[in-house]
Amino acid sequence: MSTKNQAQVVIDGKIMVVSGYESEEYIQRVSYYINTKLSEFKKIDGYRRQSDDRKNILMQLNIADDYFKAKKQVEILEDHIAARDKEIFDLKHNLMDMQRRLDELKKK
Repeated sequence: MSTKNQAQVVIDGKIMVVSGYESEEYIQRVSYYINTKLSEFKKIDGYRRQSDDRKNILMQLNIADDYFKAKKQVEILEDHIAARDKEIFDLKHNLMDMQRRLDELKKK
């Protein structure tokens, strides 16, 4: 089992200790992402006028949206890689078949 790490982070101007099994650097990157999102939202008048509960829900929805968009992009890239792998496999197969035919022709 991995070692649990702790990192002191600042989120929305509040210092807190976050612990987890990821590296301290990773925990800091996640905290930075959350701070960036908070900063973006705080610039929007409509967001600032909402209750804290609604602000939290809007933030969660936005982060979930980012997650699902990134997940979809990964799926697209994985499909692209799989298609390229198949193309490479087919090209190698064709090359081997051509090499075999060339060898047969040389023997004649």
